[in-house]
Amino acid sequence: MENIIADIKELYQSCKGALPVSIEVLPPSGSDRRYFRVHGEEGTCIACHNLHIRENNTFLYFTEHFRNINAPLPEVLAVNNRRDIYLLEDLGTVSLLDKIEEEKYSSNVYDLFRKSLSALARMQILGEKDFDYAMCITSREFGKQAIMADLLYFKYYFLDTLKIPYDKEKLIEDFEALSTYLAYTGHKYFMFRDFQSRNVMIRNNEPHFIDYQGGMKGALQYDVASLLWQAKAELPDEWKTGLLEEYMNEVDQLLPAPLDRTTFVGQYNGYVLLRLLQVLGAYGFRGLFERKAHFLTSIPLALNNLKWFLQHKSIGIVLPTFDTILAEVTKETVINRFEPIRATDDTPLVVHICSFSYRNGIPEDKSSNGGGFVFDCRGILNPGRIDEYKKQTGRDKGVKDFLEQRTRMTEFLNNIYNTVDISVENYLARGFENLSVCFGCTGGQHRSVYAADALARHLRNKYKVKIELKHLVQDAKAWVNEG
Repeated sequence: MENIIADIKELYQSCKGALPVSIEVLPPSGSDRRYFRVHGEEGTCIACHNLHIRENNTFLYFTEHFRNINAPLPEVLAVNNRRDIYLLEDLGTVSLLDKIEEEKYSSNVYDLFRKSLSALARMQILGEKDFDYAMCITSREFGKQAIMADLLYFKYYFLDTLKIPYDKEKLIEDFEALSTYLAYTGHKYFMFRDFQSRNVMIRNNEPHFIDYQGGMKGALQYDVASLLWQAKAELPDEWKTGLLEEYMNEVDQLLPAPLDRTTFVGQYNGYVLLRLLQVLGAYGFRGLFERKAHFLTSIPLALNNLKWFLQHKSIGIVLPTFDTILAEVTKETVINRFEPIRATDDTPLVVHICSFSYRNGIPEDKSSNGGGFVFDCRGILNPGRIDEYKKQTGRDKGVKDFLEQRTRMTEFLNNIYNTVDISVENYLARGFENLSVCFGCTGGQHRSVYAADALARHLRNKYKVKIELKHLVQDAKAWVNEG
């Protein structure tokens, strides 16, 4: 990490003529790319480090090409000679999804969606001219084979985990029919591939796009389906209908011939279904196979999204076996498998969570339960060994960033969540009153404090259970200071 930061400083200095004031390590993304916010006298920019040089070249080519048609993409400020680090215009920290959470379904948020779709249509269609699809990272086109891959992703990582009996050969036949139907669309242009509200940044109340390096040639409908049917956004149906109409109006003006809206909407619904299934496959892989709690809690939302779609929309093709399976998948009994049991005001269970120092010994469980979990955080790299963090705690931003980005703390906690969740669910069901979970580290200041706070937040969010949280070393220091 230190070598990367040194290289970023060198590139920034060659670009700006001065060293940066500071460099902030940003949380890891879902890829191997690492991002940094570089602070300088003139403001901030974003640095990206990525050893996948071909992916970097694709991103840089896409950015230059689409900025030439005024697509709302970040400006590339500098690229190093190895092309493994580049500097970008900083588009800020507020995404379109953040705007939904902040303003709910306001007229301004609707207008931001409308602007995003208008800019998307121009990027897709106008950007087609002189575009070199040989620069795409994986495939040049999202065709039948890619569609089939998404369907099989859903099958292997979600459907098969449910143990629902079905005729595998007939299902594959339906997959083949759906793939053929969707692949032979009349309008194939540039496809963003991951066009969702998290990848639309809002600056000065205008949308800007990020994370488009996975793009390829494909159906116009795919990106619109991705944005309007994103489970986390939960857009009202009238918004989805109205925004799709706005998008088709824009497309109609850009295409050389009038748009056949009936055919377009039918295939759009097919791509909505494909996107919903691909998301369930991703949630299944991340949640059921990699055991990441965040993705498990998202499954009921995605299933309810799929259920509503099946009840209200038609894709224009009959798929007997697949239709039957989807009806089974969206039954309440299946959805309830992924809905965690939740506490109420009358639930007796209290989870006692604490951080402590091993220098003082493992704390006694004073409840009638006679002991609980004790997790040793000393296997995690200690930020207390670094001068700038010595006087901070696991609640300070610098320490939290260090633990999240430069240690295996996230992996450590995911395993703890999976273990503790079993007991919490069992104790809630059986009406138990106490569960103790303790986190220890050398001084009870950094790692244990962070881990205890993280577990408390996880259990409150997932189970709404009562939490009693104590930081034994820090609480004692606070008491002495107040005294």
